[in-house]
Amino acid sequence: MVEMHLSAVRVEIPSNNPLLLLQETTGSRRTLPIYIGPAEAQAIAFAQQGVETPRPMTHDLMRNILEELGARIECIVITELRDRTFYAEIRILTGGQRHVISSRPSDAVALAVRADSPIFAEEELLDAEGVILPDEEEESSEADELVSEFRDFIEGIRPEDFG
Repeated sequence: MVEMHLSAVRVEIPSNNPLLLLQETTGSRRTLPIYIGPAEAQAIAFAQQGVETPRPMTHDLMRNILEELGARIECIVITELRDRTFYAEIRILTGGQRHVISSRPSDAVALAVRADSPIFAEEELLDAEGVILPDEEEESSEADELVSEFRDFIEGIRPEDFG
């Protein structure tokens, strides 16, 4: 298993589909992109931002139930991709016993963020589906270069080029 951290929840353009980005904490910093639903994206974003709601949201309720029962989320694990669907497990310790509960990755991550629990992905899954995203400095440099090239192009245009 490879330890991951929640890098971001973004909206993919132009489809407007929410995308969960989990990035490995060490090594080549591969990112596992997982499409999720809008409600789950909102739940994760609320937890990241520390938004308090007047009444517990579903993932807050789940965390509260586990705490009240003396259970602890050991970790969550993104386990596989089958038929274009990601699978996850929530691993819970209670009364000296480990329980493994199947989950959607979005629900598992929403719960892990609230419970401050570690997130993992199976190595084989990360090998097959992980991508290396350029860091923000590289993206900024590439964008600056693109703007510069476009500016040169615009400055070189003459009216007769359109005739």
